[in-house]
Amino acid sequence: MTQVSRYGHMLKVTVRGMRMRVTARYRVDGSVLNDTIQGRMLGADTTLEIDSPDPPERVARVVRNAERGCFVMQALQHPVPVTARTVLNGVPLSGEGTISALP
Repeated sequence: MTQVSRYGHMLKVTVRGMRMRVTARYRVDGSVLNDTIQGRMLGADTTLEIDSPDPPERVARVVRNAERGCFVMQALQHPVPVTARTVLNGVPLSGEGTISALP
């Protein structure tokens, strides 16, 4: 929603208000006790409601730019490597490493 406000301003489109609903679907397999737990995201659905006096074509342009400029949406659509590090009491915890988000 931040990008909608930002790009709306840049494109001179008035956004009087907006509301976003996100539904995410997840699955968890394995066992915490057996150290085999594996969670994954199966998908997400979003609904963006915008209040604007401007023509639909101009608002659609703002939304297209906002979606392409949203770092979270882009990371979900185009997975990137994630490096995870844990420090316990100032000392790196073993068993850490790169968690590949790539297919």
